[in-house]
Amino acid sequence: MNMTKLAKNNIEGLLLVSKPGNMTSHDIVDFVRNKFKIRRVGHAGTLDPLAEGLLIVLVGKYTKLFPKFVNFDKEYLGVLKLGEVTTTGDCEGQLVKQEDYSYITESRIREVFSSFEGEIEQVPPMVSAVRVGGKRLYSLARKGITIARPARRVNIYSLNILNINLPFVEFCVRCSKGTYVRKLAEDIGERLGCGAHIIKIKRLSIGRFKLEDAVKLDDIDESHLQKTTI
Repeated sequence: MNMTKLAKNNIEGLLLVSKPGNMTSHDIVDFVRNKFKIRRVGHAGTLDPLAEGLLIVLVGKYTKLFPKFVNFDKEYLGVLKLGEVTTTGDCEGQLVKQEDYSYITESRIREVFSSFEGEIEQVPPMVSAVRVGGKRLYSLARKGITIARPARRVNIYSLNILNINLPFVEFCVRCSKGTYVRKLAEDIGERLGCGAHIIKIKRLSIGRFKLEDAVKLDDIDESHLQKTTI
């Protein structure tokens, strides 16, 4: 057997990547493919281009482990901006509405945040990768099409405010699979009566895997591939 091919076949493992903003999760997968000269690469949970933080990349035979990551809880750092609603629920969308937020008190903000803890229903945003009728929602959104989406139950285990500097609220959320942080920000803004959108998302953890153990894109090499059981 060709020794180069044998070496490529032996490249496998789990890679914790610190994803920068302005890149898609697929961009990271392509980077790793090119870095290791191997096609069999995937990721275990999409991050939006806007989002930063932990992205788990599966290399070689470890791509078979994808189903094991589906049910893992996740933790995010987020910053929302009150008083503005956008087409996408984040700062990259078009502004569609502005509302006065000056009357909203810190105590009211904390009260509303607390009301979202526990099991809640969320309607997936149109820019998500959820399939409805066999089509990805984001593919419809790109064509300017909006359709009805069934709400899904998710669990917000904790939702802690870290800082309030109006119109910005920084928070940390620990949540179940299927939770959309941008939708959480929109729903908080709606309940406050002034609207809101997300301006920052950073994923801190996926199950037991932590961002603090992740490697920056430019520093990736084979030594960072973890051979671990899930």
